[in-house]
Amino acid sequence: MGDGFFMNVLIIKHVDNEGPGLIEPWLKGKNIPYRVLNLQRESFFPRIDDWSHLVLLGGPMNVYEEDRYPFLKKEDLFIKECIQRGRTLLGICLGAQLIAKALGARVTKALVKEIGWYDVSLTEAGSKTPLFSQFPATFSVFQWHEDTFEIPNFGKLVATATSVPNQAFCYGKNTYGLQFHLEVTAAMIAEWLEADQDELKGSVFPHFSKEEILAEMEKQIDEYSKRGRRFLTAFFRADKDD
Repeated sequence: MGDGFFMNVLIIKHVDNEGPGLIEPWLKGKNIPYRVLNLQRESFFPRIDDWSHLVLLGGPMNVYEEDRYPFLKKEDLFIKECIQRGRTLLGICLGAQLIAKALGARVTKALVKEIGWYDVSLTEAGSKTPLFSQFPATFSVFQWHEDTFEIPNFGKLVATATSVPNQAFCYGKNTYGLQFHLEVTAAMIAEWLEADQDELKGSVFPHFSKEEILAEMEKQIDEYSKRGRRFLTAFFRADKDD
């Protein structure tokens, strides 16, 4: 982006227990300035001119619950303007669904609710995406969702799976949405399982118990964290290399 490039990251948090996870220490380690905006506590959106990157985190709400969560309407307008003005965006879970909605795609209930560790596979477009260039063709991810997004017009599906086909998309060179949680830490997974054990009931498929999810976490978390950091390195460098 030339000599005028600056990096300042706005992280939008929707609920207290769905924080930035790996993202915050990664940014600190690279001395990249950032701010966490917690919409559960404040709803004033800052000037877009002050930010180069926007990261939208997860949350339990549906993107259409604007009457119940009034900040969603403001956030929708904010996302649209960020995309129009060429900012670099990453949406995770609810964040990806919000980006898809802002781009005119539908967000609906998935046929199944996914909670736990699941395999996803890169599409042909995904294998050519710099953000996933160091990922295997199929890899395990941590999921916690019951909604899914359609792929926006002019967007590309970059990761897919059997139960919920739309797992990640890109739009242009600067906008990415992930249904899965690459940002999670072991502490976050344990906290979510403790706080939301009732979520493990219902239409979860395949059904994993809390103990099974934690046992799989112990096996996977070290490599998973490395993979997450590699993804962040590629994401925050992507537009600098254009």
